[in-house]
Amino acid sequence: MKKIQYMIIAAAILTVLTACEKVSPIGVLVSGTGVEDRVKMSHLYYLEHKGDTRAHDASQLDEYTFLVGADSHLTTNDDRMREMLQIAMDNNDLLIAHLGDIADTKAEYYITLEDLVDEYRWKYAKMHYQELFVGDPNDSDELDDPSLYYYADTIYNVLYNVESVPYPFYPVVGNHDITHNGWALWSNIFHSSFYDVYVLVNVTDAETVFDHFIFLDSASGTLGEEQVRLIEEGIFEERQYTEFGISVRNTFVFSHTNIFRPRSVEFASTFPREEMFFLLDKFDEWNANIVFLGHVHKWDYQKVGKTEYLTLDSMGEGTNPGPGDYLIRVHVKKDGTIWWEKVHMSSIPGK
Repeated sequence: MKKIQYMIIAAAILTVLTACEKVSPIGVLVSGTGVEDRVKMSHLYYLEHKGDTRAHDASQLDEYTFLVGADSHLTTNDDRMREMLQIAMDNNDLLIAHLGDIADTKAEYYITLEDLVDEYRWKYAKMHYQELFVGDPNDSDELDDPSLYYYADTIYNVLYNVESVPYPFYPVVGNHDITHNGWALWSNIFHSSFYDVYVLVNVTDAETVFDHFIFLDSASGTLGEEQVRLIEEGIFEERQYTEFGISVRNTFVFSHTNIFRPRSVEFASTFPREEMFFLLDKFDEWNANIVFLGHVHKWDYQKVGKTEYLTLDSMGEGTNPGPGDYLIRVHVKKDGTIWWEKVHMSSIPGK
């Protein structure tokens, strides 16, 4: 059950103390913790923990891949999320991204989610690091106790316990994740809703080259003033200073709230118009290759300039109970070229 169970009481107290819930302009019930506070908290966490994990290293690979899913709406049944994490492990994807609405906001759903993430963190550690067991090898109970294992990164000389292994699962926060003060539960697992990640792709005497992954907080249907301010101040541009021999090759952006409507005749919440144009300009300025969007539970493809916009269908069984192509895998070649494919999910949750 772990530390998230202690959040049940806190979440209940917050619900009682909230005189009335806030409703967004698009009619979505949102948390008492608004986007301004979420971004401020996320930015503080980012600054304090910036050096905790290293950039993912793909510099020796001919190709690396990453997997993207959206809108899982996990409850107590974790079949679909489990399948996504297993697909990524079987394919040795470098990282996994999720576009929000990862769970429907009840404490028991987040307990299920945290237990699943911890299970796959342990599997990931066993696959990628040198394992050190400090218990009794003749005691079967101790062999099943994750707290008795440590994992060594022999390249960077770092020793992790199971809880601190940097499992490469990167979600954005969605509107369902923050309903009924769900931010307290979501942030207890994932900490930050506004952050970026780098993949090292080439190192020479002349330069160091990264691919850049940017995760935005759009759960409230707006970036908010603080997020816009940080973006305008260049929070995602600090490593692009050529005078230090550092450059960004490809850029990928992840957001919950969609920009384009899957069909013009359908209602779909999007950013306020001013923010939409602000983002389109930023994506162009960042030379974004692909922008990934969720929220509307319907596949859509658009291309504006050089940027592709992929709006993913829901991988949740509530929307799509049958098997289907709900995930996207992106292939990034050594020379920087990119191609993507839909990935099939075969599970029928609960069966």
